Amino acid sequence: MVVMDLETQKGFQDVGRDKPHRLKISVAGIYRYATDEYLAIEEKDILTLEPIIRNATLIIGFNIIHFDLPVLAPYLFTSIDNLPALDLLVEIEKVLGHRVTLDSVAEATLKRGKSGSGRDAIELFKQGKMEELKKYCLDDVRITKEIFEYGKKHEKVYFRSNRDFRVHEIPVKWANFEPQTKSAESSFPTSLF
Repeated sequence: MVVMDLETQKGFQDVGRDKPHRLKISVAGIYRYATDEYLAIEEKDILTLEPIIRNATLIIGFNIIHFDLPVLAPYLFTSIDNLPALDLLVEIEKVLGHRVTLDSVAEATLKRGKSGSGRDAIELFKQGKMEELKKYCLDDVRITKEIFEYGKKHEKVYFRSNRDFRVHEIPVKWANFEPQTKSAESSFPTSLF
């Protein structure tokens, strides 16, 4: 199993909301359970990521089905439709009926938030601050991993609502999650930009 998060060179305001494949990767962060290691991979080395995710029994992330995997698709020879993914956001949305942010889940479940935002990551890339960018990306990977493990162990996670500012419990069933491949939801092109 691996936990994955991507940062991009551009934002949706630059490429359009319906073109995530044009955002271009700045850094990919992963945690490999098999080796207990965190890796930050820059775009120039992104081909080293494919065998890792292709051989993964499960790719865990937060919003990976609608964001990370479509952004990654142009860099892969493997179709993203064939990758076994557990998207924590999708699973949470199934229970709540609405989306939540990684930060709201992290603060309520882990008692600590993210170290920045996606916009901050784009700025770090534009300024050439790659070490700071890698640290930010791996912070998100750690948070996602810890939320997944908490949910797997306790069969629940929490989020802080921006409507009533209260913490709410979310029941989850991640311990015996069966990934689905060939997702009809992933219909993004796989050609390079």
